[in-house]
Amino acid sequence: MRATLKSTSNLATFACDTLVIPVYEDLKLNSDSRALDKASKKQLAKILASDDFSGHLGEAVTLRGIAGTAANRIVLWGLGDKDKLNRQAMVKACDSLAKAVTALPGKHCAVLSSFKTNKAVPTSWAIQQIAARIARTTYLYTTTKPSKKNPVTLARVSIVNADSTAANRQAISQGVAIGQGINIARELGNLPGNICTPKYLSAQARKLARQHAAIKTTVLGEKQMQALSMDSLLSVGHGSVEESQLMVINYQGGKKSQKPHVLVGKGITFDSGGISLKPGARMDEMKFDMCGAASVIGTLSAIAEMKLPLNVIGVIPAAENMPSSKATKPGDVVTSMSGKTIEVLNTDAEGRLVLCDALTYVERFKPESVVDIATLTGACIMALGHHASGLLSNNDDLANSLLTAGTDSADRAWQLPLWDVYKKQLSSPFADLGNIAAGGAGTITAACFLSEFTENYRWAHLDIAGTAWGQAGGKGASGRPVGLLCQYLISLAGKAAV
Repeated sequence: MRATLKSTSNLATFACDTLVIPVYEDLKLNSDSRALDKASKKQLAKILASDDFSGHLGEAVTLRGIAGTAANRIVLWGLGDKDKLNRQAMVKACDSLAKAVTALPGKHCAVLSSFKTNKAVPTSWAIQQIAARIARTTYLYTTTKPSKKNPVTLARVSIVNADSTAANRQAISQGVAIGQGINIARELGNLPGNICTPKYLSAQARKLARQHAAIKTTVLGEKQMQALSMDSLLSVGHGSVEESQLMVINYQGGKKSQKPHVLVGKGITFDSGGISLKPGARMDEMKFDMCGAASVIGTLSAIAEMKLPLNVIGVIPAAENMPSSKATKPGDVVTSMSGKTIEVLNTDAEGRLVLCDALTYVERFKPESVVDIATLTGACIMALGHHASGLLSNNDDLANSLLTAGTDSADRAWQLPLWDVYKKQLSSPFADLGNIAAGGAGTITAACFLSEFTENYRWAHLDIAGTAWGQAGGKGASGRPVGLLCQYLISLAGKAAV
């Protein structure tokens, strides 16, 4: 999908398939839409005076046969109470608009920039969200269901009569890149485990390097990881015929001297639980256990499209967790790359076993910051439901940056404590630490486990178990937290669309 800023002195002559007119609950038209109303012989005014449209937040009413306009149809888009419109409300309205316009026929949708009158929602940010939300709504999974026809024909979005400032131009291109990055993550998450294997993920990482000159990808196989003493990571894949992989996706958008920001994504392409076998009900959803990896690939794709002036490295430890005669057993002790030994008390707590070696590995990059993203604990769903990702960090400034990015992108996170008192729950009589803890607080103790391998840099952990899939009762991957991560990196680059 393409998106651009357009300008016209006469809205009535602006040709498009769908023309969107934002309207607040006061039902007042701005100068552009008043001119269109005049050209239509007051047809818009008549509709606004009726009970057919109220301007309530997210309302979208399609009008056909409006005389005096070059548009095939008009959509009245409700923004609610102007004084109450904030970023969360605007996102809700954008999602409603995206659903409405992508369901309509036609390739070109134009949105009048009437929303720029509200100071609580900066124009550039609103433009970014409109582009991003429409772009991601064009996605439909058809890879293993080719009989499912895609009804979406929309290929072009115009924002009409917004000021052609550098911030607005940047915002619309960023919005499309973010939306497409979200869709990349969704597609990878939705693929079944017999297609999306660790080697399939590494092929997608290599594909990024072919698509973007600023990206170089390196893939480590099991022999290379053995040479690095990554026995914790390798232990997870012992029960599978699929070879474990470690991907390093290096985006060089900044100066060579600039320290990189590192994203580490958990890539368990299917999680049976191993010997600690999961219940059969809904086990099919464990193909989504690589959504952390998918979000890293989606984010790297987006920032490469945006050409952010940063150095960002994506690291993806990928494995398949299966039961077999060769699988790691409860009670086994493995040695991590750091040299710390781990008693594997539960083979279904495998995500932290692959992440800990990856988090040790990234020290070689001397990172400015490290953020890992993982569908790590069911306890996070119990704590936060499906609305917010869990956030834990050893650095308050980094945590605050991620929280702000979550609010600004409407891809929110909530911080949980990372206190030393919880770390005591990981003690083991047979190893330096156990891979699970007694006493509850599963999300916190999982992060405490990871923190044992992140003492030499600023680090944050995003637990996306409740947000990576199943949003709003849906079956598929959500693409979260690509929006949060992109906004975080945009802000770091000083290119924030706010």
